Amino acid sequence: MARIVVLQHGAEKAPGRLGMTLRDHAFKLDIRRVDLPQAEGGDPVPQDLDDLHGLLVLGGGQNVDQNHAWMRQEHELIRKAHNAGLPVVGICLGAQLIAQALGGKVEKMDTPEVGFKKVRVLQPAQTETMLAGVPWESMQYLSHQWQVTELPAGAQLLASSDACKTQCFKAGHRTFAFQFHFELDRPGIEQLASEESALLSAAGVTPADIAAQIDEHYDRFAQIGNRLSLNLASFAFPFSELLSV
Repeated sequence: MARIVVLQHGAEKAPGRLGMTLRDHAFKLDIRRVDLPQAEGGDPVPQDLDDLHGLLVLGGGQNVDQNHAWMRQEHELIRKAHNAGLPVVGICLGAQLIAQALGGKVEKMDTPEVGFKKVRVLQPAQTETMLAGVPWESMQYLSHQWQVTELPAGAQLLASSDACKTQCFKAGHRTFAFQFHFELDRPGIEQLASEESALLSAAGVTPADIAAQIDEHYDRFAQIGNRLSLNLASFAFPFSELLSV
């Protein structure tokens, strides 16, 4: 069974709908809690690509300016997987770690971007296979105070929002980074919002605001997230091609 290593940075930062879709496509998820010491049940970041058919780098409450040993190890693993042509997908913090690992720049925002925001697929990206079926404008859930301000060399910008230019980018053929949390289900959004009260406050958003936004946007958001997850499972992680890697 093809194995995808999932780098998880918090108890509630699970792969969500993307993880379920990958499992439905016969992938085995090797989930690693890299943020915890091994003595507390944490897992090491893999040091090589042996039996690895892809890499999924999730979000987390950490920031990229923090000097965690596991962050440096993730950078190295991301570079190895990317250079080997393996699928690499990052979400939120994961997207920022991909950008850093491949030579881009990540900086702190003046005001965090939190809640459902309009994300636009840029015109050059409207024929990108991974975004097939994704509307050119959609409401996506965001919760971040750092952003990618400079793409890695040769990377293509795919989507933007008003507050954050880099919402999605592609590097090479199989590395994709998403600032928005398309993987979250409704309880996941509610949990994330409850954990990040300081971030909400800094963004001028209340829990009541988030609850109202969920009621308004979640159903369509879930449809788009399911389609994006299906695209990634079908095209970024194509099982038949990976067997020959």
